[in-house]
Amino acid sequence: MQNFFRAAMLAVTALAFAAGTAAAQGNSSEIKQIKLTEKQVQSFIAAQDDLNAVTAKIKDGKPDPKLVAELEAAAKKHGFAGLPELDDIAANIGLVMSGFDPKTKEFSQPPEAIKKEIAAVNADKSIPEKEKKQIIDELNQALKFAKPVQFPENVELIKKYYDKLDAAMARG
Repeated sequence: MQNFFRAAMLAVTALAFAAGTAAAQGNSSEIKQIKLTEKQVQSFIAAQDDLNAVTAKIKDGKPDPKLVAELEAAAKKHGFAGLPELDDIAANIGLVMSGFDPKTKEFSQPPEAIKKEIAAVNADKSIPEKEKKQIIDELNQALKFAKPVQFPENVELIKKYYDKLDAAMARG
C-alpha cells in the first residue's frame, strides 16, 4: 500500500510540476515533449541530491532569486544548459514515470494509469474518507494535464532507469 501511495503522489507531483513548468513558459498546461537521451536521464538522476538540497529551502512554494540561482547552478553543474532544459527533462521523465505501475513495472499511457489509480483508491476500504477524497481530487487534477507519451523510446529508457529514478526522486 505504501508503494501505491508513493507512486500516486509521484504521478501527481510530476504532472503538477510539469504543468506548472509549462504554464510558466506560457504554454498553458502543455508539456513540451522531447525525445530523452540516456545522458539526460543519467544527469537528471545525478542532479537530484543537489536539487533536493536547494528545493528543501523553498518556503511557501516561492523560491527567492538566490535559490533560483542555486537551482540554475546545480542544473549547469550536471551538464544542463540551465533550469529550462532541466525542467523540460524533469517534466518528460515525470510524464513517463507516471505511467508505470511501481510493482509490475508495466507501462500504461499516463491518462490510463491515473484512471487505474483513481479506481484503486476508490476501491481501497482502508483509506479514510477524508484522505481518499484528497487523493482522488489530486489525481483528477493530474488527469486534466495527463497526455499520452509521444516518444515510445522514452518509455524504454525510463524503464531501464526506473529503479534509480524512483530512488532518487524518493530522496526529495
